[in-house]
Amino acid sequence: MYNNIKYEAADGIAHITVNRPDAMNALNDPTLDELFAAFSEADADDAVKAVILTGAGKAFIAGADIAAMSKMTALEGKKISANGHRVANLIEAISKPVIAAVNGFALGGGCEMAMACDIRIASEKAKFGQPEVGLGIIPGFGGNLRLPRLVGKGMAKKLIFTGGMIKAAEAKEIGLVEECVAPEELIPRCEELAKTIMAQAPIAVAAAKKVINSCYDADMETASRFEVEAFTGPFSSEDKAEGMGAFLEKRKPEFKNK
Repeated sequence: MYNNIKYEAADGIAHITVNRPDAMNALNDPTLDELFAAFSEADADDAVKAVILTGAGKAFIAGADIAAMSKMTALEGKKISANGHRVANLIEAISKPVIAAVNGFALGGGCEMAMACDIRIASEKAKFGQPEVGLGIIPGFGGNLRLPRLVGKGMAKKLIFTGGMIKAAEAKEIGLVEECVAPEELIPRCEELAKTIMAQAPIAVAAAKKVINSCYDADMETASRFEVEAFTGPFSSEDKAEGMGAFLEKRKPEFKNK
């Protein structure tokens, strides 16, 4: 079904791996389309409770396919930018938590896909950057939008305007990633984190994700109303009854996401 990515789902976790190691997992339209299909598949599968996105070989995603983009017209450039946004927005919007396991270079479109994920865990060998201005263009898959929200406006401008590349330790220091781990610990740590999240009430995790994403830039009055409605929803669920019942009975809850 997939030619440019690998999709594996087991024990509640969907592993989505960009699998173009010879091209450093660069994003072209077919790869973007497959990523969209894979995340749609994970979101629709009730057995999947969390998603881990990573790359094959030495790169997470080393950006868009520059060889292909160098021949594009402005109209074709607009099309691939829209496709990149379509994928990044889906990653951000699906009800399941998405963890980026950043194993290597996360540059340009790769950094943008990582930023669309809910949580970023980086190998100590990972490197991040938005080098587009050195190619005569700007970030086009959401980098100008998400990077300031993660690291602040000034730091985002510094990274984007200089086109510089930073190591994982600095990415953690500025808030671009949440954790830095040894390369061999990357996938096990992401799976451990996914399982910790999966042990919580899925309906509540999905609701919290929606509130955080929807209200991050909203005024407090609007955000408060949104949270009140989101808080109310799970009260009619089996998960709420199970979670509170288990707490009062001093036992481990068994959630069903209903």
